[in-house]
Amino acid sequence: MLRSLRVAALALVATFALSASAFADTCSIRIHFVKAGWVIGGTAGSGTLTCGGRSYPLSIGGLSYGFTFGASSVNLRGVARNVRRPRDIEGVYGAGSAGAAIVRGPQAAVLTNQKGVVLEVAGAQTGVIVNLDLSGMAVSLKR
Repeated sequence: MLRSLRVAALALVATFALSASAFADTCSIRIHFVKAGWVIGGTAGSGTLTCGGRSYPLSIGGLSYGFTFGASSVNLRGVARNVRRPRDIEGVYGAGSAGAAIVRGPQAAVLTNQKGVVLEVAGAQTGVIVNLDLSGMAVSLKR
């Protein structure tokens, strides 16, 4: 009897765990930011998250450290996966990056925050910049 209660409880927990991930949405995202640096770099910008027909303005900021020289403007678009509610997009997305742009170059990234949201973005970088660095990008909903 006790064993069957444990099995039933385990099955109930598994059902709720699986159904919670079923409610996660895939949303579209657009991001624009300016990146500049000399060893230590900074990033500032904005974006828009669109989920279920509603748009949410975003604020972007960040720092990088490593070999960074120059400045660029970056426009990215793509998807945000595993979004249960719009505020899940908020958090720090970390990455190591290497790249160069002289006038214009491609840019792509797959980033994850601490809430499990995955950003898959691609676009173009315009400017003169060379980088091999570790960076963190903070994304928050504009209030």
